[in-house]
Amino acid sequence: MSDHLERISITIPRSVLAQFDATLEKRGFANRSQAITEIVNREIIEAGGQIGDQVMAGTITLFYSNRQNNLQKKLSAIQREHIAEVISSLHVHLEEDHTMEVLVVQGPANKLRSIADELITCKGVKTGKLNLSTTIIPPVHQNP
Repeated sequence: MSDHLERISITIPRSVLAQFDATLEKRGFANRSQAITEIVNREIIEAGGQIGDQVMAGTITLFYSNRQNNLQKKLSAIQREHIAEVISSLHVHLEEDHTMEVLVVQGPANKLRSIADELITCKGVKTGKLNLSTTIIPPVHQNP
């Protein structure tokens, strides 16, 4: 399916444009149009993730301290509670008794936001983020 292109014009301050050009060069975009398309798509996906029950796939990334009592047990219990949405997880042990955990998730956007909030607000989690995509994981097994 081919999508037709539209030419648009925008007006922004020169200082912002200079920063934008430097950023897109660092990130490796071929041109401004490619970078702006990526930004617009990201915003559309983010808005979709905020508003409802559209099924989406994504990741929840957590950074936490291993020194917090029972935190890993609590995070695991939350993931088990949501076994239908939490597809997989990866733990990376970082310096100074910290862990980065990346969860692959799929389900209704509002449910994924709720799960992310539940995990991120656990005492000992330093920071976390939910990233969503409208492209979903295909079913691995079909019901007979």
